[in-house]
Formats: sequence, structure tokens, C-alpha cells
Amino acid sequence: MKNIFKIITVMILPLLLVTACRDDADRDWTTQEPSFKLYDTTLGATVLYPTMADNPFLLTWDDAPAGSGAYSVMVSSTEDFAAKVELAKSETNTLQTTIGALNTAMLQAGLSPYSSQTAYIRIERGTEVSNAISFTVTTYPANGPLITKPTAGSALVLDQDNPDAVATTIEWNDYTNYGVSVSYLVEIAAKGSSTFYSLGTVEDANSLAVTNFAMDKAVLRTGAVANVASDIDVRVTATTASVGGTIVKTSDVVTFKVTPYQLESFLYAPGAYQGWNPETAEALRSATSNGIYIGYINYTEPNSEFKITTARNWDNSYGTDGGNTLVYNGGGNLVAPNAGYQKLTVDTNAFTYALEAYSWGIIGSATPGGWDNDTDMVWNSTDNVWEISSIALVAGEIKFRLNNDWAVNYGDNGNDGTLEDGGANIPITEAGNYKITFDMENLVWTKTKL
Repeated sequence: MKNIFKIITVMILPLLLVTACRDDADRDWTTQEPSFKLYDTTLGATVLYPTMADNPFLLTWDDAPAGSGAYSVMVSSTEDFAAKVELAKSETNTLQTTIGALNTAMLQAGLSPYSSQTAYIRIERGTEVSNAISFTVTTYPANGPLITKPTAGSALVLDQDNPDAVATTIEWNDYTNYGVSVSYLVEIAAKGSSTFYSLGTVEDANSLAVTNFAMDKAVLRTGAVANVASDIDVRVTATTASVGGTIVKTSDVVTFKVTPYQLESFLYAPGAYQGWNPETAEALRSATSNGIYIGYINYTEPNSEFKITTARNWDNSYGTDGGNTLVYNGGGNLVAPNAGYQKLTVDTNAFTYALEAYSWGIIGSATPGGWDNDTDMVWNSTDNVWEISSIALVAGEIKFRLNNDWAVNYGDNGNDGTLEDGGANIPITEAGNYKITFDMENLVWTKTKL
């Protein structure tokens, strides 16, 4: 008999252990009758959006009849709570949290932003569960894009010889697969700066390919120096229009190093003034390759004809069909109505050009013309300066002025080689022959005694 009891005990004990272990899991794999009541509530809106994040969300329920410890408030995207997340714990039969916290829990439970879905909430303590309440809700994304490329501290050297080739591809993770249109703006700035410059915008994509040309242009705008590795911040901003309003989420910045090259490009202006030879034509320069080119041409006679070429040959050129318009690889010759130096501005974005009288000279008691007549300077398109290669000066003073007029003039307040608009007269203390240069772009000048 004793042996029979032993056998029965051995057979029953494992069943008791399985039953005891299974009790805590029952609520997760069976449809359990609720043992206490969770009272229905409302979100106040069926569509959530970030401005509601701090709004309160309140739940109340009856005390569980048995068990001990804290209550767990659970959120699920399915009625059977097969997949669930904990919103919060509570030591009492109430919970006050926020719409923002609830929104995050619903996202973690599997609800998708911008999609109307049903969320389920119930209370658990030990093996006891409450009834589930549900509501139809449209959640919003809680986080901004996460940049995955470039990585922090990585380095990029831009290739001047291949401006149209892709230098890098900015990549990020985000919520583009949720059935809504998302616009992404990719920007860069000098490390720590609040001034960002656009690299481009894409719709419903998680990457932006950037050419050497585009990256170089943007990096130099941040203040970076050519051929020097600079720390650059990159960020991605996601913008989505929703029923509840426009949602804007910005990623954290990632800092990486970029080495730009000197960004400038050129056009050329062969014409009657120099024998129609592209190889020796005056150059028009775009300092930032933004499509705006400027050059200074000394037309030898009125109504002088010319064209614009993209290289020092006739392979591609700009003509005109009248007015100030440009025609690529077509149209007639352009015409400069007046003789003398003209500032030629070509806009390849708008396909226009403009001409205006423009010449610099020096004037003053040290010059041959005194304070009455300017000595004209010559444009050096190679060095991008106005210059007089040789001029006999006496002890006295000089200034630089535009178009033989005092409306625009420059002096040197500190006599240190830097120029100021309307600045002080520049002293010449020793007579002799000098080479004089004037750099309008950088506002510096030089004198070299010959």
C-alpha cells in the first residue's frame, strides 16, 4: 500500500508544479474572465498630435479581490494581449499619466503612426486581470529620424575632378512605411552653429545622394576653408501634414569631417574686342559656382559684339534672341553698346545677362592727375584684382574710386593694406614708380615699389 501512495505522489507532484508555474502565465495565453473592473475612459480626441503630449490621461479601476503588489497598466494592439507593453505601474487603483506617454506605449505595442487603429488597455496584478477597454486612435511618431550615415567622426574628402559624382549618401531610419507622405530636409552647419544650409529635400525616402559639387558649395557656405578638414554637423528634419496639424521632427546632429576644395567656376567672353579667340578671351568668374558669373571687359569700340562660351573653345556657347536673354547653343551675338570697361554679369539660372559701366582708378595728390583726374586701373582676371602695373607717384595721398566719381570710394583708415568704404586718404611717403593692386572682393590693396 505504501508503494502505491508513493507512486501516486510521484505522478501528481509534477502536475501540481506545472499548474503552479502556469498560473502567472494564464492571463497571457488564455481568454481569462476579468476579476475586477477597469472603467472606460476617453482620450478626448481620436487623432493625437504632439501638442497634446502633456495632456492628462486618467484611468481608474476597482481593487483586485486578491493578490498583492503593484498594478501593471498594459497596452496592446490586439484584443488577446498576445503582444503587449507596460504603460506604467501603480500602487493604487488609479493612474494619471500623459497622452505623450500613452502615445509612446501604443507605438511600442505595434500601432503605426498616422493610421487609425484600435488600442486595448487592461490592468494586471499577479494572476488577476481586469476587463479590457479599447478605443480607436491615430498615433503620431514620437521620435525624429535617426542618421545612420555618415557616422560620427568619419571623414569625407571631396573630389574636385569629379564634381557631378556622388560624394556621399546621407542615410537615416524613420517612419516612411506608414502610408503617409513625409518630406525630409537634409542640412549641414559648422560644428556647433545654429545656421544650417540645405543639401536638399526628398519625399518618402530614407537617403539623399549628394554630389561633390553640391557638398562643396554647402560646406564652403558654412565658413570651411578649402583643402582643410572641417567639422560639419548634419541633421535631417521630417515634416508631415496630419489631421491634427503639421508634425515636424528633427534628428540629433551627427558631426563628421569634410575637406572641401576651392569652389569657383568660369565662363569666357570671346568677341570683337579681342579677335574672337576663346583661348585669350576674358574670363567670367563665379566665386561660389551659384550660376552667377561676373567679368570686367574693356570693349574697344561701341556696339562691340561677343558671345559667352563654357570653355576656351566653341563647343558650347550662349547667344541671344534679343533683349537681355541668353540662348544656349543658339541665338545671335551679344552686343556691348558702349566702349570702355563694362561689368558683365551672366546668370545661367535665369538665362540673362547685364552690362554696366564699371572701372576703378586711383586719384589723389600723389598721382599724375592730382585730385582732378583718375588714373585708370586694368582688370587682371587671372589674379582677380584691378591693377596698375607701373605708375609714377610723388609724396602725397591717394584713394580708389569707382567710375571716376566719389559716390563709391575706398581708403585705408589704418594704412595697413585693408580698405574701408569712404575710408581715410592713403599716404604715399616716398616718390617713385609703383605697382598698385586693388582687390574689391577681399577689400585689400598693395603697393610695390619698382
